[in-house]
Amino acid sequence: MEEEMIICQSCSMPLAKDEEKGTNADGSKNEEYCVYCFVNGNFTKPEQTLEEAIAESEDFADAAGMSKEEARKYAEEVLPKLKRWQQD
Repeated sequence: MEEEMIICQSCSMPLAKDEEKGTNADGSKNEEYCVYCFVNGNFTKPEQTLEEAIAESEDFADAAGMSKEEARKYAEEVLPKLKRWQQD
């Protein structure tokens, strides 16, 4: 049985290794957010909007092996479903 990939609940980066996980205020690893989105118990870009996060995803297209258009389409589909972007 294949283990489900855990992804950052802000940017959707896979959290395969502990060093990719963000940190809580007490220094422990956060199991929901990556090191780029969450440090010392806080979001690194607290004012960032969902639309800004989607646009920023294009910057990581090459690293993900996608075109900018593919990265944006993926982000538009996935990011709104993640915990950080859920409306209360």
